[in-house]
Amino acid sequence: MSSSGQAENIITIIGVPLAVLGILPILYNTLATLAALSKIKRMLRHGKLTALTRSDVVNRVIEVELPRYAVQPWDRFNHRAEYWQISRQPSSIPGGSWTTFNWKTNTIGIKTQRVEYADQLRQPQVEIEFHELVAYLLDLGAIPDAHGWRLLRSTGLWTPMGCSLMKSPDLSHTALAIAPLDDSDGHLSLKVTWEGAWTTRDATALPPYWIRLPPAPEKEVVEDEESAATASTSQEAVQSEETNDADKPEDEEKEEADKMKKDSSPKESLDSIQKQADRNVKSPITCQFSVDGLQSALSQDEGPLVSSFNVHSLHIEHLRSTGHKANGKWFASAATAYGTTSQTVLWSYKIPDEILAFARRDTVPCGVLEVLNVVDSSLTPQWETPHNDNLSFHDAFSRRMQEQRIAMAAEARMDVTQRQIAIKQRKDREMMQQMNEMRDRSRRDAERQETRRLEALQSPKWDTKLVAEHNLTWLQKRSTIDPELALREAVGTLLHRMVLDGEFAAAICEMLDVWKAWADNGGMRNADFDILCSRQEIFAQASLLIALIKDATGAHEGTLSMDLQECLRMWRVVRLG
Repeated sequence: MSSSGQAENIITIIGVPLAVLGILPILYNTLATLAALSKIKRMLRHGKLTALTRSDVVNRVIEVELPRYAVQPWDRFNHRAEYWQISRQPSSIPGGSWTTFNWKTNTIGIKTQRVEYADQLRQPQVEIEFHELVAYLLDLGAIPDAHGWRLLRSTGLWTPMGCSLMKSPDLSHTALAIAPLDDSDGHLSLKVTWEGAWTTRDATALPPYWIRLPPAPEKEVVEDEESAATASTSQEAVQSEETNDADKPEDEEKEEADKMKKDSSPKESLDSIQKQADRNVKSPITCQFSVDGLQSALSQDEGPLVSSFNVHSLHIEHLRSTGHKANGKWFASAATAYGTTSQTVLWSYKIPDEILAFARRDTVPCGVLEVLNVVDSSLTPQWETPHNDNLSFHDAFSRRMQEQRIAMAAEARMDVTQRQIAIKQRKDREMMQQMNEMRDRSRRDAERQETRRLEALQSPKWDTKLVAEHNLTWLQKRSTIDPELALREAVGTLLHRMVLDGEFAAAICEMLDVWKAWADNGGMRNADFDILCSRQEIFAQASLLIALIKDATGAHEGTLSMDLQECLRMWRVVRLG
């Protein structure tokens, strides 16, 4: 009995500590899991993140479900506070650098993470259009890093982590850099850093991908006498109406007032539309472009484009890119050439290669310009066959005079009756001879005109820039374009008119299609020359656009602008975390 009691004491002394030691890991896992879960929830609350959390205290596993978003910047005009200010409570969780800014978000999925410690938690990266991200940072004042974009273009996803793509305005900090590829799923992974003091631009600056088209200068017209006469007649009309209204009874006045209200409502609406159209002609137009071409066109009465108040959206369907018409391509290419300068870093639309190749080629014969009276013969090389008819005219005249003298001498030896008959026959013969000479001369002139036309088509072709310079001078002489405008400013006014006038835009684009067609088919033909003769002014205006497009092809490979735009085309959507 004593031995059994002693055994029980041994089991109690040894078993209880062993049991306690077996429970301690469970207790430790429970406490550690609860502590990690509490820290994770605290991190989620600080970042204002909605997440579903579950914990397994036995296996010490915490499961966190976080939403994955697609984001884009807020509207620059309607949500100015969110656009220009950074977030007040950015997330401190790794992968959440995108919460530095205020974004317009859209949930696209759920990512589940199983972690043991709070430090292992990663916030899912967001998807964003690469060009929207770069444009947003540029609009805030970030400076592109030329070395980083060149490296990204050449090495792609093998670009070293931490490589700087954008820097702060003072160039002392990195604003956009390459991030780890852990959560990128094959996308380009980026991380962003920004502080409120780095924002150096505001709503008054023109955002990237936007250009401002100036209106044509107003022509000064003095109409003092006409305005005075109009004012006097209007005053007399008002006075006569007042005297007539004074004699009418009250009932008739009410009926007429009601009738005038009904009739004036549609007239007032038409007047307001006409007034708005007149204001649009005199106001600058701000156009937004994307990789597909023109996206929107806004007309504002006065002041910088800082809000949507007093901004009028214009009809641009005639300038959108479609499959069967190239109007959108021509306008977007010309506007891109107008909007890109040596200081332009980012531009969304890429001028098609076939349009660039067309603009670089010499396609307009100089003889055609001379035939159209655009240039003087002293400015062109010798291209037509010279004709000198003075000698032949002198010989023919001498021959006629000699024949006339011989005939008149013969007539002098005749009697009166025969002389009269001979004189009549001689005059009829001379008349017939003159008519034959006129027919021969007109036939010869027509043949020479046709020969000159063919020789003009085969004359040396001139550079597009030279053609545009002569056409600009020709247009300025006709007062179609203000004489004080240079080529670039003239193109800006033409693009302004193309936005407002659909028929004018269609005529310009149709002429460009004809021009490109003869350039691709081996040169100008008679049918093309006939089109130029009938629509010479449209051709002259179209040549200004092509000359500016050719100037835009001067960007050299390897420059920052080319590297940046090529990277934007390679990666349309990136992961930001």
